[in-house]
Parts: sequence; C-alpha cells; structure tokens
Amino acid sequence: MREQVLTWLAENVPSNRVSHILRVEQMALELAETHNLDSQKAGQAGLMHDLAKYFQPRQLLKMARADGLDVDEVLEANPHLLHADVSAIIARDVFGVKDKEVLQAIANHTLGRPGMSLVSCIVFLADSLEPGRGNTSELQALRQISYKNIYQAVWKTCDYTLNLLLESPCLIHPRVISTRNWFLQRFKSKQSTIESTT
Repeated sequence: MREQVLTWLAENVPSNRVSHILRVEQMALELAETHNLDSQKAGQAGLMHDLAKYFQPRQLLKMARADGLDVDEVLEANPHLLHADVSAIIARDVFGVKDKEVLQAIANHTLGRPGMSLVSCIVFLADSLEPGRGNTSELQALRQISYKNIYQAVWKTCDYTLNLLLESPCLIHPRVISTRNWFLQRFKSKQSTIESTT
C-alpha cells in the first residue's frame, strides 16, 4: 500500500510537502519504536496524514459534512483545519484503511484531541516537530521531550503552537486548548503518582 500512497501523493501534493510527509513518517516510526508502540500504525498514519492538505476549502467542507463531521464556526471560517479529518476519510475510502487507531491518528494530527491514543500523539508530535520544521532551541527541546515523555511533549507542543497562533491574526480552534489542558493534567497526575511512590 505504501507505493500506492506515494504515487497518489506525487499526483496530488507538491514535492516539498511530500518531503515533509516522509519526514513525519520517519519520525513517527522512530517515536513508536522508542516508546514500544506499533510502529507500523504510526508510520502508516504519518504517511497519510496530509492526503487532503491541498484540497480546496469548498471540497473540504463538502466532504466533512457528507461524512457527518461537526463543522463548527471556527472550521467554517478556516476550512483548511478540516484537512486532517478529510485525510482520514481518503485513507479509509481510497486506500481501504480500516484500523480505527490509524484513522484517528490521521484525523487528530492538526488539532489534537483530549484523551487521544499514544499513536495519535506520536503523529501529532511528528507533524509539529519533524526536522524540516526548523532547528530552534525550542524545537530541539521539544524533540528531546517527545522521546522521553509523550504526555509532556503533547502539552508543551500545544503551548508552542498556541504561542505562534497568538502572534498571528488567525482563529484558534478550542480543541487545541482542550488538548493542551488534558495532556497537562495527565502529565501532572502521572508525576504526582511517581513522586508519591518514591
């Protein structure tokens, strides 16, 4: 299936975006192996996470609604945010992906989701932190955390994204904030459990 996906990407996505997708796939594989998770699922979701990245806003809205997705005011105003959900629809309908964890990892890679699976977390982190995103000290620190503690990495990557968004005049989807809060709370509760047992 990987070759089919690569052929489809070559026809539907610019080459620089394909390079990003391959870096996300590679980082997702590495993170999955580091954290003893299913690397095949992580790699597959990484490879397919941006299938709909270059779809037109009208097409994204149409496909999302046809699939019964809840399109709120922020998504209506910024349909590009739907590319993650629509990429999951394409993975399912075009490439026959049936694994719910893979489909959820694709759908959650942009906004995250409170309580998302660890495979979803890995694709979310790989998309934000792959080497092509830059080499600032902040990104380097986030990459290091992602190989040590997934919960902390998701929380801090949400903070990083929110800081960037707050500097621009774009709308922020509330799911980014609820994802950040959920993973911050989970990290704190795990830390307090560790501290109470030592």
